[in-house]
Amino acid sequence: MNGWSSLTTNMILYCKNWEETVKFYKDGLSLPVNFSNDWFVEFCLAENSNLSIANDQKSTIKSSEEKGITITLQVQDIDAVWEKFAKRKLDPTKIKRHPWNARVFYLLDPEGHRIEIWQLHKQAEK
Repeated sequence: MNGWSSLTTNMILYCKNWEETVKFYKDGLSLPVNFSNDWFVEFCLAENSNLSIANDQKSTIKSSEEKGITITLQVQDIDAVWEKFAKRKLDPTKIKRHPWNARVFYLLDPEGHRIEIWQLHKQAEK
């Protein structure tokens, strides 16, 4: 695919509530840490996909203040993930079905970024 086959992706969220947001992704979502220093933490989402949280007070780029950012994460067992997040008091919405053959729920990180958790809906066999 034109040299993109070994591509690694990373999204960086610049945050005002940096410590609280890092704790949310580390402890709340249980994402593994690839790298960490006093103002930047990189989390592993998948083999070639990362999400980083940067302290906007120590960077040249400032927080987007929740303007139009949704992080979507596909899971294998949405019910188990929902239960885990509810027990951790992360306030997930109810699971609902969408027309694109998915089950989905949402939650917000401490910065107000929307996180969409979804699973491909398996149709009952006829």
